[in-house]
Amino acid sequence: MMGTDDRDGAEPRTATREFDTDQIDPNVAVVSALAEIEDVPVEELTPLYGCIDHILEHLYSNPPADEADVQITFTYNGYRITVEQDGNARFEPVENYRVG
Repeated sequence: MMGTDDRDGAEPRTATREFDTDQIDPNVAVVSALAEIEDVPVEELTPLYGCIDHILEHLYSNPPADEADVQITFTYNGYRITVEQDGNARFEPVENYRVG
C-alpha cells in the first residue's frame, strides 16, 4: 500500500493511498490505511462492515468496465473516504465529526 499525507503539522489533511486489490481485501486496506493515518491500532477503529457492508468487495470482485470510472464515497471514523475502482483512495478529515 503506497500513499501520501498532505500534513503541515498538527492539522490533519487529505491523505491518499493506492491499494492492490488483487493482494488485499479492500475493506482491510481501508481500515489499515486509516489506522496508519491516525496512528492508532486497527482494533481501536469501529468495524467498516457496519458503515458500508460489502460494497467495496463487490466493486473489486466483479469490477465494471474501466471506462465506467466508478468511485465509492462514504464517511467513516471522522473521514470522508473515496475509493476508486483503480485502487486509489482519498481520506479527507470531516470537521466536527463525533463518534456515536
